[in-house]
Amino acid sequence: MTKIAIFGVGLIGGSLALCYKGKPGFTVVGHSPNPKSVEKLLKRNVVDTATTSMAEAVKGADFIFLCVPVGMLEEYVQQLVQLPLKDGCIITDVGSTKASITESAASFVKENVYFIGGHPMAGSERHGVEAASSHLFENAFYVLTPAEGTPQAEVDRLTELLRKTKAQIVQVGAREHDDIVGAISHLPHIIAVALVNQVRGYNETNPLYQNLAAGGFRDITRIASSEPMIWRDILVNNKDVLLKLLTDWNLEMSRFIKLLEQSDGEGIAEQFRVAGEFRSQLPERRKGMITSLFDIYVDIPDHPGIIGQITTLLGNARINLSNIQIIESREDVPGVLRLSFRNQEDADRASGLLSGPYAVHV
Repeated sequence: MTKIAIFGVGLIGGSLALCYKGKPGFTVVGHSPNPKSVEKLLKRNVVDTATTSMAEAVKGADFIFLCVPVGMLEEYVQQLVQLPLKDGCIITDVGSTKASITESAASFVKENVYFIGGHPMAGSERHGVEAASSHLFENAFYVLTPAEGTPQAEVDRLTELLRKTKAQIVQVGAREHDDIVGAISHLPHIIAVALVNQVRGYNETNPLYQNLAAGGFRDITRIASSEPMIWRDILVNNKDVLLKLLTDWNLEMSRFIKLLEQSDGEGIAEQFRVAGEFRSQLPERRKGMITSLFDIYVDIPDHPGIIGQITTLLGNARINLSNIQIIESREDVPGVLRLSFRNQEDADRASGLLSGPYAVHV
């Protein structure tokens, strides 16, 4: 029987638990220092057993997943290695920064215990164990960052375990990981927050900024609503990478300033052209660091009960609607009603269903 211990059974930890719970040959134990959280895990049937005791959770564990905030990882590893861990035990994490924890863990893990950094590049617009799903990692990249000197046999053991999540396993160096993820996830979050705060400042003297900031603006800045404490830890932990990225970002902005100062329309068009060309080559449906949106836009007449008719139509077809929004400012968006779904299949089915009686734009 392979025992898996999970510390921090929220969205990621809970989804990992559901990938193994009930499968032949596995037992999953969840840990939380909060007794009420332990009760919730058992009530929701996410794990086989749950406990507030670290020692009880790791006793005989073959794999330990640390699904706690980045800022707490080192503390957890230090506490765990003081416990009598099983020979050959693999400790891994799910944090979105890897260099610091991979390097620090290597300095204090004990003999016959291995730390292998991990980062499942999948998420959800929802949080907590209530949002956990055994399908969360399907078709997503799951990055492993073993420290130099880690036996390949141990990396292979963890890789084989993670294949059951149906993720695509990728192995890279910890610092390379932080460089890439900093550019494709951490930097965009900073930019989104800065842009929203810039508009918030303008709104203090003119409320029209808030009233008109709908449609496209809301879409491109949605990640500014991410959990503050989690992102505080991530950005501070990856600050060296981000300082360089922000310097490069300022150079890009300086280029646009120069183009505008010179009224260089051709230069501006070229910037949009090369950006559009590169963006068109990005994979559309693979899960990534920033949660994908599966939205369709619907043009509807202003009739009483029309929205109820649409939701009833979708419900009768057993299509799960994640969110619905009436758009007041339609600049940059093609419809008056935005319907959001949790996967592309539901969005495609809804589009086909509604394209007859209503004008639908994907």
